[in-house]
Amino acid sequence: MARRIVLTVVALISALLVTTVVPLGLLTTGRERDTFREDTVLSARALAAVAEENLTDHRATPALASSLARTAGTGDRAWVYDKAGRLVAVTGGASGSDSPVPQSEIAAVLRTGGPALSEVSDRLRVVVGVRSAVIGPPAGVVVLSRSTHELDERLRVLWAWLIAVAAAGLLAGAIVAGTFARWVARPLSDLDVAAQRLGGGALDTRSATGQGPPEVRRLAGTFNTMAGRLEALVHGHRATMADVSHQLRTPLAALRLRLDLLMQDADQATAAELADAQEEIARLSRLVDGLLAIARAENVVVEPVPVPVDAVIRDRAAAWRPVAEERGVGLTTGCHGPVRASLGEGHLEQILDNLLANALDAVPTSGQVRVSAGLSGPGVRIIVADDGPGMSPQQQEAAFRRFATTSPGGAGLGLAIVHRLVTSNGGSAALSDTPGGGLTVTVDLPVSQPDRVRRPAQPVIGQE
Repeated sequence: MARRIVLTVVALISALLVTTVVPLGLLTTGRERDTFREDTVLSARALAAVAEENLTDHRATPALASSLARTAGTGDRAWVYDKAGRLVAVTGGASGSDSPVPQSEIAAVLRTGGPALSEVSDRLRVVVGVRSAVIGPPAGVVVLSRSTHELDERLRVLWAWLIAVAAAGLLAGAIVAGTFARWVARPLSDLDVAAQRLGGGALDTRSATGQGPPEVRRLAGTFNTMAGRLEALVHGHRATMADVSHQLRTPLAALRLRLDLLMQDADQATAAELADAQEEIARLSRLVDGLLAIARAENVVVEPVPVPVDAVIRDRAAAWRPVAEERGVGLTTGCHGPVRASLGEGHLEQILDNLLANALDAVPTSGQVRVSAGLSGPGVRIIVADDGPGMSPQQQEAAFRRFATTSPGGAGLGLAIVHRLVTSNGGSAALSDTPGGGLTVTVDLPVSQPDRVRRPAQPVIGQE
C-alpha cells in the first residue's frame, strides 16, 4: 500500500512538472532565440546605416572602419557589398575571399531589401539591405554573422536549472509521499499482523490505536473490541467444554462401574443387555473425547516445526500393523525420498492415526491400505488409500463435518479432527474414490522451511 501511494503521488507530481516545466522551458527558449535574432538584425541594420554613406559616395569613411572594428571586437563578423555584389569592406576576423552567403542570396536582398536570416553550424547569419537617401533599390548589402555559443550556453543553464528545480520538487514530493504513506500504511500493516495472529488463535492480540489517520484509529479500536468479545466467547466455550467433559466423565465412569457389578450376578440374558449398555457407554465416552479433541484442534495456536513425513509414516504404520494383521488387512507404505513438512509438532501423528483407524475399520478382511507421500508443487502431499466400500459423493461432501459417519458404531469425529488439524496448519484435505473401489484421502501440507521456530503445540487425538 505504501509503495502504491508513493508511486501514485510521484506520478502525479511528475505529470504536473512535465506540464509546467517543459512548456515554460520551451517558451523561455523561444523568447531567448527571438531576442537574439532581433538583436542581431538591429546590429546589422545599424552597421548598414553606417555603410550607407560609404556606398552612396563610393569612398571609404572612418565611421565604417570604426563600426567594423567594434563589430570584430564583439566576436561578430561582417561583410559589406555594393549593389553590384562586390565586396567593399570586411571585419578583421573575416575572410574576404570566403563569402558567407551565396551571390544568389545577396542578389535577392538587393531586389527586396531583406532581411534574410539563416543559421549555419553554431552561427546566425543576417543579410540586410543598405538603404540610400534616394528612393530606389538598396545601395548594397551588409552580412552579419554572430556566434550562437553564448545563447546556447544560456539555454543549457536555463534547462539545467529547470531540471534541477523539477528534480528537487519530485524528490520533495517523494519524501512527503513516503512519510504520508508510512503514516497511513504502518498502522494498517500492524492491524493486518494483529488480524493474522488473531486468526491463528492468539486471542489476546490487540492492535495499537494511537497511530495513523482518525479512520484507521477507529478501525483499530473496532478490531480490539471485536477481538475482546471473541476472546471472551472462545474462553467461555473452552470452559464450557472442560466443565461438560468433567461432569460427563464422572457419571459415565460411575455408571460403567455399576454395570460391571451388576453383570457379575446377572443371568445370561441380563448380562447380554448390560454388555450392550456398556458398549453404548463406551461410545458415549468416545464421543465426549472426540468433541474435546475438536475443540482443542480449533483453538490451538500452531507453531510449525519441520516434520520428517517419511519417518512419521513408517513409525505410525509400524504401530498400526499389528491391528491390520489381526484383521487380515494389508498395510503398506511408500515415500518418494525424504520429505519434510511444516506443521505443529505431533499433529502429523494424530492425522495419520485417525486416517489409519478409519481405513482399518472400513476395509474388510484381505483388503489393502496404502500410505504414500511426496512433494507436489509447493507443498507435501500425503495419500491414504483403501479398497473398502468407499463413500458416495454425498457422503464425501459431508465427511469432514462433525457426527457424519458411515459406521454404525462410529462417532463421526475422526475426519472432522483431521480436517481441523490440517487446516489449522495451512493445509487442505480432500476425499476421492480409489481406482477399482474404495476411499482415498489426500492431505496437502506446507513444505518445511529451515527458519521455522520449533515450539510444541497441544496434541489432538480422536478416531472415527
